[in-house]
Amino acid sequence: MPVPPPLNLKAGPFGTNGSITRLGPKPMKMGLPPPKPPKGLKIEHRVGIQAPAEVIWEALSDLKAWDQWNPLYKKASGEIRIGAELEMTLALPGRNPEVIRPTVLEWVPNEQLHWRLTMLRGLVRTIRFFEIEALATQGCIVSNGEIIGGLLGPTLAKPMGRTIYRAFVEMNEALKTRAESLWAARQAEVPTKAKGRRR
Repeated sequence: MPVPPPLNLKAGPFGTNGSITRLGPKPMKMGLPPPKPPKGLKIEHRVGIQAPAEVIWEALSDLKAWDQWNPLYKKASGEIRIGAELEMTLALPGRNPEVIRPTVLEWVPNEQLHWRLTMLRGLVRTIRFFEIEALATQGCIVSNGEIIGGLLGPTLAKPMGRTIYRAFVEMNEALKTRAESLWAARQAEVPTKAKGRRR
């Protein structure tokens, strides 16, 4: 089954930072119009995290460890590569957990992870995105969101919009705690290693 060209939300319809390094098809040539944004209801939460982009990416890309900190995805497994199928246990607040199997659309280390999910025989199509924007060496903004499209997607999603948004807030706060803890631990290791070299 052919894999469609990946969406590039950061460099395309939702971002402002121009071209980025992509894994997958080559970016469009200069002078061509940007790709049209996917249609649907967009729900997004952004959070500031005091840690380098690579540390945030380490927490985000380690799917097997999501069960240790992620309140929205209680379990996750799979390989992050374009076209790969992931398996996750989704636990929205107030709803029974359900297993989903999204397909990776695009990933760029330290910058972004996008996946797509089709439900109800194609009547609901979603694009899930996590994007890391470095503001400083040790500070980033993380966008955690979803575009819910398809024939029935926006209609079914509107009543659940606040629930989905709250889940994104909770996941972002947990990611912030995880990444900042990892970074603090790394910083604490530096003086210890330096002392060991001086002996």
